[in-house]
Order: sequence, then C-alpha cells, then structure tokens
Amino acid sequence: MTGRWIDVADGVHARRYEELDLTVGLVVGAERCLVVDTRGDLEQGAELAAAVREITPLPWSVAFTHAHFDHTWGTEAFTPCAVWAHEGCRAELAEYAENARAKWIDYYREAGKAEIAGAIARTTFVVPDHLFTDRAVLDLGGRTAVLLHPGRAHTDHDAVVHVPDADVVFAGDIVENAEHGFSAFSFSAESDLTAWPDTLDAILGLRPRVIVAGHGDPVDADFVRYHRHGLHELLALKAAMGRGETTEAAAVAASRYPGDVTLAALATP
Repeated sequence: MTGRWIDVADGVHARRYEELDLTVGLVVGAERCLVVDTRGDLEQGAELAAAVREITPLPWSVAFTHAHFDHTWGTEAFTPCAVWAHEGCRAELAEYAENARAKWIDYYREAGKAEIAGAIARTTFVVPDHLFTDRAVLDLGGRTAVLLHPGRAHTDHDAVVHVPDADVVFAGDIVENAEHGFSAFSFSAESDLTAWPDTLDAILGLRPRVIVAGHGDPVDADFVRYHRHGLHELLALKAAMGRGETTEAAAVAASRYPGDVTLAALATP
C-alpha cells in the first residue's frame, strides 16, 4: 500500500504506487501546497495524506486530473479543503461514481484483494467544489500552479497541472508510461482518439522538462512526441478500416502497439 516519492523539481514531487502503477503528485509553495489526485479509496487516501505530511505541514488543496476512481476516491482524508477540477469532472462523479463503486468492488474481490474492495465500500465520495472550464491559476505562495483543460483525450474533462517555474506538467492519464506507452485501459468509450494528438501538442506547447504520467514513471517531451505520432498512426489505421481499405487484423499487425492496446484504441468513438 505504501508508495515512494520521486523529486522531479525543487518542491515538486511525484508519488509512485505498485497498485495500478499509479502516480500522484505534490506541489509545495511557500504558503500552501497542492495535492494532484488522491488515489482510490479512503485508506489509500489516508496513506497519501500521511506521506504528504512527512514532506510539508502547509495547508493543502486538491486537484483532480479526471474523475476516475483511482485518482479521486481518496479525497476524504484531505477534507475539509478546496477541491479543484474541470467542470465536467464534477458531473461525471455525481452521475457515475456509485455505479463505478460496485464495479470496482467486484473487480478487487475477484482479484483476491478483499481489503481494497472493503475500503472502496466504506469510501465517501468527495465532489470538487472549485470548478474551471479552461484555466485556473492557484497561488501557493511564491509559486503558481496552473490548472488547464488542454483538450479531450482520455476523457472529455482531462485536466493538467502546470508548474511553470519548475517546467513540470502533471498530465494525468493523458500520458501513460506503461510497458508500451499506452495500455488497453488508456482507451474507453469516454476517450477521444481524434482529439488526443492535439491535446498532447497543447501539453508540449508548455515546453515541460518533466511530464508526470498518471501511471508509470515521469517522462520527457520526446516520450510524448513518440506517442503523439503513435496516435496519428492509430487514427490513420482506423480511417483505413472505415473506408474498407484494411482489416482489423491487418491494422493490429501494422500498429506499433500490442494487439489489446490497438483494439481498444480502434474501438474508441
């Protein structure tokens, strides 16, 4: 359950977990700190809150990169505090969180992880109370954290946290550092494959030195460029399938990604 901190810049930290290969973040200013995502249940959130307190005693706010359970359901341990998110994130949590709870309880029970299933069952959902549409600037004291909606990608409400003075971007699941870059879980009915490359361009336009992926170790801009090209290739394969110029099997064979990842991407809207 415990994680490890990675110092990506002065006062900017990523925390890595074996469970789901998850990565969350912490940005520390002179007066306040910002926690980027909170893990997946009340016990995981409590672990993260204690880990943050090992680094700083400063008052905290929370920012969500998107609504999925592994990034938001640990927030109870941080309240009361300001909880920031894109406006679409609040709607997603309000509408779908309870159904998702049953799904993930079943998932963890079947995986033999009854303790996580039980923690999810006891978790109280916290919806964000500070919403933005395109951009919000948080003053942490001598340092700003800029919340941005760079476009649709993994979801329709993806948000990134840019720390300009450190050249760091917390990208959530817009960027994933799995074995092959993306994983099959990167793509779903919520994803927008067509818009995703432009969203990565928006992140690259911030000229980050470090991009903290939502899963896996932090990466650099070259990693993001490589997978932006990969998404363009997937879009071309999907278009060719739509025109009847290639088959699904041939598209999988031509892709730089494994079959399960390619099929998941080709199935997106």
